[in-house]
Parts: sequence; structure tokens; C-alpha cells
Amino acid sequence: MHIGAIDVGAGAVVGARSTLMPGTRIGAGAEVAPGSAVQGAVKAGQLFSGSPATRAGRAKQDWPDAPPSRSPLHARSAFLAFAGASGALALIPFISAVVASLPVVAALRGAPSLSAAWPTLVGPVALAAVLWLLVNALLVLVTVRLLGVGLREGYYPARSRIGWQIWATERTLDVARDLLFPLYASLFTPVWLRLLGARVGRNVEASTVLLLIPKMTTIAEGAFLADDTMVASYELGGGYLRIAPAKIGRRAFLGNSGMTSAGRRVPKNSLVAVLSATPAKAKAGSSWLGSPPSRLRRLAVTGDRSRTFQPPRRLKAARAFWELCRVVPVILTVMIAAGALVIFDALALWAGHAVAALLSGVVFMALGAVAAGSAVLAKWLLVGRIRAGEHPLWSSFIWRNEVVDTFIESVSAPWFARAASGTPALVWWLRALGSRIGRGVWCESYWLPEADLVTLGDGSTVNRGCVVQTHLFHDRIMSMDTVELAAGATLGPHSVILPAAAIASGATVGPASLVMRGETVPAGTYWMGNPVSSWAGPGPMREQ
Repeated sequence: MHIGAIDVGAGAVVGARSTLMPGTRIGAGAEVAPGSAVQGAVKAGQLFSGSPATRAGRAKQDWPDAPPSRSPLHARSAFLAFAGASGALALIPFISAVVASLPVVAALRGAPSLSAAWPTLVGPVALAAVLWLLVNALLVLVTVRLLGVGLREGYYPARSRIGWQIWATERTLDVARDLLFPLYASLFTPVWLRLLGARVGRNVEASTVLLLIPKMTTIAEGAFLADDTMVASYELGGGYLRIAPAKIGRRAFLGNSGMTSAGRRVPKNSLVAVLSATPAKAKAGSSWLGSPPSRLRRLAVTGDRSRTFQPPRRLKAARAFWELCRVVPVILTVMIAAGALVIFDALALWAGHAVAALLSGVVFMALGAVAAGSAVLAKWLLVGRIRAGEHPLWSSFIWRNEVVDTFIESVSAPWFARAASGTPALVWWLRALGSRIGRGVWCESYWLPEADLVTLGDGSTVNRGCVVQTHLFHDRIMSMDTVELAAGATLGPHSVILPAAAIASGATVGPASLVMRGETVPAGTYWMGNPVSSWAGPGPMREQ
């Protein structure tokens, strides 16, 4: 483990989804572009970009000349406004729970205790789960629409009313991706994005997209936005933030963790690859990779259009059925929460509140095991053993796999996987899902989408925020292949390795890096970048 102090100087800017390695120093007024990985010391006033970050000129000075107000009264008011909003937004799931609990409260009337009434609570709790999801959606929708009032393209002081609205919108929508996970990557997602204020065309496919400013977002007909994409993100610097429209063009593709920031657009029929940023200027039909982005060659994939772009009604109905099944994990996670209350009530009645409190850890560990087991059971029942191959978007395998993913994200993650990060328990669970994992593996990520296709050798390391990406969508066809980390291999924080790729024995891939499809990182070497290239490895800090 490598630890070290990090120092960010006065007036410096660190872009979204950037990684600062231990020992990094960012000088005053310097800027780190989005999606960069910095090691060492960056001189004051310099612009650094890329992974690994290199000097790209002087830091931008296109912010308003007049400094924003920094009076003590303004600072205190801003602190209270942001702190108050943070607390209020955190209450969304709890307010929803209060409303959703009404059927359960009604069922408890006349019961001597919660634990005594549990056999009659299954139906009311299931109804409460559906209500909880719906009320969460309503609260998020109303909050985002209200926060969007008065937002226009331009520069605004970060600690102003508009700045507060922009920040609160981003916080709300980030929370929504967890609370409303079943709504994403579905037929309803385009409808949801329209309700939030975005302009969305027909036949759009969108996964867990984060629209930082929905009313600034346009997604044209037939576009595809993959997992964890970020669109219309604000720019921050000099005490100001900037918002501007962003557009995803007709039949354009924004890959996993891709970014389209303020004022950028992905032209029609164009592609921005995994972990990549949209360029400032691009022609229709072009493809881009990396941050900063560079041109990428792309081969078109042909397939049955009835399974990709023009599905018949029967396939739409079948997909809708499987997507409705995603409510089952929501019901289960609410039932686990209700089960915890029932167990604590029974323990308190049996041995007192002190004993119930002392046994709370054991209870939550047991419930975590139930949550973990639910995803394992769903995986083997719904999709079975996963093998390398291709599946069009409109196929049963993909829909069933999304139901399993909802079990993982809505049940296993909150009750087990996040808390188990870096522990043997997470490794045992991933093995149960189908991964081949050796002894002494350190794994801080549960994002192994098709676990059967993953091999982690003895003593290998998967750091926090990594995605072992065993599938890619290309022209609405999902292609899956194996990924292997050999013995002693390391995948650095917030890095992605693509299908058919491997990291050989003892090799290290640095942070914020992308191992391209089909690549093999040679044994005992250091690599870093997006895409990866040879790297000297972590060493003494140096000024750049």
C-alpha cells in the first residue's frame, strides 16, 4: 500500500474524474483536466491533461476577471445554504420511507408487537417497497425541476444562488442513480430523462447516465449512452462555474464512463470510447479515445436490425416484462430492512434493548449474507453460466442479466458488497457468482459484470473504483469475452480493463488507465494511461 500527502494549491482546479496519486502537489492556479491522473508536482499556473498527466500549456484564464464576493457574511450564508441542502437531499429516501410505511402501519394496528405481526406483513411490505420507489422518483423529479428554474448558459459564482442550484441538481441526480437504479438502462429511461428536463429523441438507449444539468442536455434519435456516462457537466474554476448545452447526436455512442462536458457535442454516428472525453471539435462519423481524446479507428458491426434498432412489438413487450421484474430486488431490499426491525424487536422483547444493541452487528452480518446470496441465486437461476459470445440488445439474455444486475446494485451492494470491499468475504461472493479467484487476492471492486469470464490469479490486486469490463456494446450488439489478471498483477484505482485483455504475472497498470480490448500487459512491467503505455512506475515525486 502506498500512502502520501496530497496538496492542492490556492486557486487550483482538478477536473472531474481525475486521480491524484499519493505525494502529488498541485501548484497555485494550476489546472488538471477532467479524467487525468497526476503523479508528482505540477507547477503553478500550468495545465496538465491525460493519464499520465503531462503539461498541455498554461491554465485557462477565461473565467470572469472580477473575483466573486468573499465577504464573511456571504461565506457564512453560502455555508449554511450548501450544508442545509446536503442534509435535506439526504432525507429523500427517509421521507419516501415514511410515506411508504403507511400500509405497514395500517397492518400493525392491534398487534401487540412488530415481531408478533410479522407473518401478516409480507404483502404490506411489498406494497411499501413499490411506494418507496415511486415516492423517491417523485421527490427527485420535483427537486430537479425546481432547481432548474432560472438556469441559463453562462458563468456564475460558485457560491451563488445559481451555483447552489447547479450543485444541488448534481447531488440529487447522483443519489437518484442509486435510489432509482431499476429505472435506468430500461425502456423507461428516456421517458425519465425527458421528465427531468432533457430533450431526448426516439429509440434512445441510456444506462446509468448522469445528466448534471438536464435542461442543458439534448440526446438525439437512436443515440446510445453506456454505464456511468456524464453529460452536460459544469466547469469549475476561479471561484466560478460554467454551464452550457451538451448534445449527443443522432445514433452517436458515448461509452462507459465517457464524458461530454459543457458546450461539447458528440456528432451524429460518432463514438466516444470507454473512459474518454468528448473533443471540443469533431466531425460526424468520427471516433475518439482517451482524455485528452485522440482519433480512433472503428469497424462497423452489422446485425439483425430487428434485434438492434428496429425491434418488433413482441420484443418490446418481452423486454418490458423482464424490466418490470426489476421491482423484485427492490421489494427484497425493503423486506430485508423490515426484517431487521422485526429481529431487533424480538431481541428487545426477549432479552432487552441492550442485548439487541450488542447483537446488532451479528444481525446485520446475517442480513448481508442473505442479500449477497440473493444475487447469487438470481444469477444462476436467470442466466446460468455465462460464456464468451455476442448478444443483440433486444435479446432475452441481456434483459435477464439486467435483472441480476439490479439484484447486485439494489440488494447486495447496499447490504453487503460495499461494506465487504477489500475483505475475503467479497472474494467468496465473487467466486459464488462464477469468478475464478486465487488465493491472497485483494479486491476492492464488485464491478465484475459477467463474473464467469473473470480470472484473478493468486496475489493479484483490483483497486477501488476499477471495472473489470467483460462486455462492450458496439452498434447495439453486446460482445463478451474473458479478462484475466495473472498472479501478482495489479489494476490501479479507477482503471478499466476491456474484454479479451490480460495483465500478465507481476505487471502493474496505474490509476485512471484503460487496458484496451485484446491487449496483454507484459509480465513484470509498469503501464499507465488511457490507453495504457509503458510507465516508469511509482517513484519519487518530481516537479513537472
